[in-house]
Amino acid sequence: MSNEPTLGELRVRTDFNIGDNSDVDKIKKATAELINIVHNVKERDPRLAALAMTDFESAAMWAVKLVTTPQV
Repeated sequence: MSNEPTLGELRVRTDFNIGDNSDVDKIKKATAELINIVHNVKERDPRLAALAMTDFESAAMWAVKLVTTPQV
């Protein structure tokens, strides 16, 4: 088994979580898996795959922002 990160792990930087926030880990892990699924079938329509992966990344960014925002 390879220790090389998957495309999804690279795109959402699963190894970057300076606050050691478990919700950030969950979001990034789930997003990486979605990206990997789409990447594995990208030959069906590369444009749709690229759009989906980009939107997954954007959604993860906003979700991470949400779970790291201090409560007021």
